[in-house]
Amino acid sequence: MKSWLSTNAITLAAALCNGVPAVAHHSFAAEFDAEKPVTLKGSVVKWEMINPHGWITISAVGPDGKTADWMVETSNPNGLMRLGWTKKSLKPGDAITIEGYLAKDGSHTANAARITLADGTKVFAGSAATPPTAPTASPEPR
Repeated sequence: MKSWLSTNAITLAAALCNGVPAVAHHSFAAEFDAEKPVTLKGSVVKWEMINPHGWITISAVGPDGKTADWMVETSNPNGLMRLGWTKKSLKPGDAITIEGYLAKDGSHTANAARITLADGTKVFAGSAATPPTAPTASPEPR
């Protein structure tokens, strides 16, 4: 009886832990549209270098002249660190331009490909799934 209980407890724990990554992660194509590039110019509200992807919240002026906060996904922390990123790479108020791809759901969400910092430095922030060519976007977010 004790052996049966131990075996079932271990099996249940393994099954519960095994499902977590599948729920938490997604593919680029599942959420973002490579045919809908966007360029966002604005100031950093928040920079989160967290798993499974980093996030930049940017306050950008839309085509209607209204400011909106955009959530922009970056690569995973390990990939970003290999590219030279740190938790201090961006700070609130930094002026940046993000070239990326819009979310399929029409929200103010995008996936970053390249970021231009205030000093003109261009850095890659995408993941392996980010389309290899630079996005060609309208000057205003859609």
